[in-house]
Parts: sequence; structure tokens; C-alpha cells
Amino acid sequence: DQFHDKTPYTIMFGPDKCGEDYKLHFIFRHKNPKTGKYEEKHAKRPDADLKTYFTDKKTHLYTLVLNPDNSFEILVDQTVVNSGNLLNDMSPPVNPPREIEDPNDQKPEDWDERPKIPDPDAVKPDDWDEDAPAKIADENAMKPEGWLDDEPEYVADPDAEKPEDWDEDMDGEWEAPQIANPKCETAPGCGTWQRPMIDNPNYKGKWKPPMIDNVNYQGIWKPRKIPNPDFFEDLEPFKMTPVSAVGLELWSMTSDIFFDNFIICTERAVADDWASDGWGLKKAADGAAEPGVVGQMMAAAEERPWLWVVYILTVALPVFLVVLFCCSGKKQPSAAEYKKTDAPQPDVMDEEKEEEKDKGDKEEEEEEEANEEKLGSDADIGSASQEEEEEEEEEDRKPPSEEEETVNRSPRNRKPRKD
Repeated sequence: DQFHDKTPYTIMFGPDKCGEDYKLHFIFRHKNPKTGKYEEKHAKRPDADLKTYFTDKKTHLYTLVLNPDNSFEILVDQTVVNSGNLLNDMSPPVNPPREIEDPNDQKPEDWDERPKIPDPDAVKPDDWDEDAPAKIADENAMKPEGWLDDEPEYVADPDAEKPEDWDEDMDGEWEAPQIANPKCETAPGCGTWQRPMIDNPNYKGKWKPPMIDNVNYQGIWKPRKIPNPDFFEDLEPFKMTPVSAVGLELWSMTSDIFFDNFIICTERAVADDWASDGWGLKKAADGAAEPGVVGQMMAAAEERPWLWVVYILTVALPVFLVVLFCCSGKKQPSAAEYKKTDAPQPDVMDEEKEEEKDKGDKEEEEEEEANEEKLGSDADIGSASQEEEEEEEEEDRKPPSEEEETVNRSPRNRKPRKD
């Protein structure tokens, strides 16, 4: 019944988004041991970019670790994004300075803080003309030929008509709007010609004495230091006021923001185990529910439509190159190239190949027929010689007549017998 928005807090920790400013606060209230008043101490801003944690629509775990040696760590999803020391990295510092500037000390009237002063002995030269103008008319300039002196630069629009609802009593006398004089478009210029202005070579401006070192220079005055009457030294700011409740300070115009599962403990291992058992399961579920590569590409294209052009070119270009490579066959040489090299054209080469093939087939057939005829003649010759030998054997077996026997006995007519 005592807990409300004005209830004093010990530690303020958590994410905060204000426009495009993304923060992760760590603030603690420190009690002044002398005065008993509390003062907020803010941790330095983290160096890491926190925008992703606010825009990726995922579950995140924010952790603050305070150690008895006054060191601290700030983690997001178990990754350190900021760290420091309560004595050195808080603003304003936990302990005030030992000395402060004396608020009653005042700068003496004769204190000279000027490192440079005008030379008191310098004298303005006699020929120094302070009244000379910075710009003068160019005396060497000539009016261009064709300059229309009697023609104004602007004239009343001859095509303009007074509006029907124009009331001269209320609106005054009607005048046509001014337009550029059409006669001046082809001329070098119109109206009264004036010489152009140039820098005055004799211009020097106001004379000032040169600056010299100040011999009486005493440096920048600072009030003297005195002991700080409010000084104290708390070497254990880790020992903060007791924590008796956890509250959420929410002010948001963005929907779908949820907070749950808070733990405050004295052991780092307990917090890590609890994170693994709780947030770790949510992270795994988020990872399983994440869209694939195609889904991510589609989602990115919805936010940035120009990505569709990139996708189309990425897919269409390789397909086009593959089709072009596959469909383009070997280029046939032109007739002019055949004439240059005397190489036979494809149709002539095909006819010659067919003729050579037919000729080869014909020669093979003739060789086969000749071999068959040769085999037949060899067989006839063999059979005739065999018959003659048989007849000779029969004749040899017959008893020779007296005349044949007489002839055969002659040595000159004796023939060798076949056995």
C-alpha cells in the first residue's frame, strides 16, 4: 500500500528508447554520509550499438552484475556490453573532490591576462588613408555595343488582364505584373549602364598598431583551492540501501512490449543457471520459429522494395548465361572462309565421304568374288591332275606290249615311276 511512482528506489536498471536514442540505464541512489541526502549516480553509456536489441522483435535478457570490489558488468543476452567501477565510472562521482575552488576568492584588479597587447610606440604612417573605399569603379571598362539605355529591364505583362473580382476601393489601383523585357534578351543589357566595381588597390582600412608580447602577462587567473568542507570518502558504494521490492516504470506508445521473469540473487552461478533454464529455452524457440533464408529475403524486400531488383538480377543473370552457353553451338565457318582456305564445305565433304564408303564396299565385294573364283579354279585344277595320275597308274599296271617294252628298256626312254 506504500508502493507508488514516488517511492524511492535503490537501483534503476533496464532498456530505454526515446525516439532514435537507445539506452540501457544503470542508475543507483547513493546516500551522502554527511548530509544524509541521496544523489543519483549514472553509469557511463555503453560503447556497443544497442539498436538491434530494440528492433529485432526477439526475446532478450538484461543482466546487471555488481561485485563487492565495486566493479560492475552490464550484459545483454549473456554478452557484456558495458563494464566499469562504481568509484571511477559514475557521473557525478560517488566521492566529492578533496579540494574545491574558494568561492570567496576574487581576481585582483591589476591582474593582467592578456598574452598580447598593441604596441604603444607604434605610429600610423602619414600615407595611410583610412577613408579610402574598399571598392572603386573600373575606369577601363567600356559599355558593350548594343546596350539599350532607354529600355527598362522589366515591363508590364501585356497579356495580363485585371481580375473580374478586382475592387479598386478595396485592392487599390490594378497594375499588370512585371515580366522581363523581351527586347533585352538579345541585347547585352538594358537600363542605365554603370561601370563594374573592382577592389581598390589603395584600400587599407582602419589602422591598428601591431601586437606585441605583454611583459606584464600573469596568465589566466584561477581562484585558489581550499579543502572541501563537504568531502567524504565512501570506499564501499557497493553497500547500497536494502531492496524490498521490484517495480516497472513503463511509459510507451509501442504495442507488443512484454516483461517477465525477474531475479535478484547473490550468486552469479544461480543467475546463469536460471537464465539457461528460462531465457535459454525462449531463445531456442525463437530460433526454431525464425523464417528461413527465403523468408528473411521476402521480409527484407517488404521493407526495402528496391531489393526485388537485386533478387531478379541475381537469379535471372545466371540463368540467361547458362541458356546462352548451352544454345550457342560451334560456329560454322562462312563460305568466304572456305574460299580463303580451299577447305571443302560440309555438303561436299559429306558427299565425298559417302562416295568413298560406297567405293570401299564395292571393292570388298569384288575381292570376295575373285577369291571365290580362285578357290573354284584351284579345286578344278586339283581334280584334273588327280585323274591324270590315276590313269597313269592304271597304264603302269597293264602288261606292256613287246614294242613298248623294247622302247622302255632303252635308257633314254626310261621314265621314273611314281611310287
